Amino acid sequence: MHVVVTGALVENGAVLLVHRRPTKRVYPDVWDLPGGQVEAGESELQALAREMHEELGVHIVAESASRLGVLHAGSGEDAVHVGVWQIGDWVGSPTNRAPDEHDDIAWVGISELGGLPLVHGVLAAMVRSLPEFECARRHSDVTDCNRGDRGIKADCRACAGTDSSSIRWD
Repeated sequence: MHVVVTGALVENGAVLLVHRRPTKRVYPDVWDLPGGQVEAGESELQALAREMHEELGVHIVAESASRLGVLHAGSGEDAVHVGVWQIGDWVGSPTNRAPDEHDDIAWVGISELGGLPLVHGVLAAMVRSLPEFECARRHSDVTDCNRGDRGIKADCRACAGTDSSSIRWD
């Protein structure tokens, strides 16, 4: 199983997304939260701090990070566990320091999330569940959980109470 972490940096009503290069073997040409694989001996939080620095050049304030949810995709050797984290505070201005992985980064408003091709459709709902976006979220917005889920199961506050059998909520 592959263990991956991603981080949601939110500022002025927008979340920072990275665009995966069209030439990437896995999930090409889609938007995603920045992050990457957890290396042997690392905790998710340590990997998150390392990945945010490698990809964006920012240093996260570890005490400000909290787990937003967990995505589970695939099975067997191809199984992926994605820890999705909210990062409340960081030092530095995000820039694309991984141009071999991402061809763009952008601050995206909550109203724009539904119109973007995302690596996992449930990411929009997970981001909408952040307290910063709570007042802007409507029940109809949460239906993103069912769009293009590619067999992914999610544990997220935004998906609580949905009827989708592909969403798992603990």
